[in-house]
Amino acid sequence: MYQTTSASSASGSPSAPAVPRSEGDPEGVSSDEFRAALSRLAAGVVLVTAHDPDSGARGEAVGMTATAFVSVSLDPPLVMVSLREGSRMDDLLAEQPQWAVSLLAESQRHIAGRFAMKGRVSDRLLFEDVPHTPGRITGAPLIGGALATLECRTEQRVPAGDHTLVIGRVLAATLPSDGEPLAYYRGRYRRLG
Repeated sequence: MYQTTSASSASGSPSAPAVPRSEGDPEGVSSDEFRAALSRLAAGVVLVTAHDPDSGARGEAVGMTATAFVSVSLDPPLVMVSLREGSRMDDLLAEQPQWAVSLLAESQRHIAGRFAMKGRVSDRLLFEDVPHTPGRITGAPLIGGALATLECRTEQRVPAGDHTLVIGRVLAATLPSDGEPLAYYRGRYRRLG
């Protein structure tokens, strides 16, 4: 069933096209409807990283691609990332309060794809040929060629449905590279312009 709307509003402008609607869903839209609607919101792409000191003799670098990343506050400088509840990164950041974010350039879509894979190989292999350096404060990998890198410390964790919102204070920021940002829109990595 489709939600119907009139052909024009009081001002005479055409209304939005009909949106598929679930039958008998008293709580709101279905997951498919929600996903379809929000796929039309363009987002920047970042790589969230942390150092897991308990993995291996010297620890291990861990990374994940994210598009749900936003600036929260200027004073103090806060950012927020949304992590799938129970994911490796969510579990690690519940224990490890320091992490980093690399804002990926358009030329780094292969990095975004690599760290977004389901059922992927170990993080050690994923980082093997990706240029990175450990952050001087967090020890988390900072990706070479990123448009900007941020080192963060968790200030707050907020359960939100099937995700955890992690709010972090930015401890350091660098601008290692200029270039075009990598964007994500309608289920694909895109170039702006």
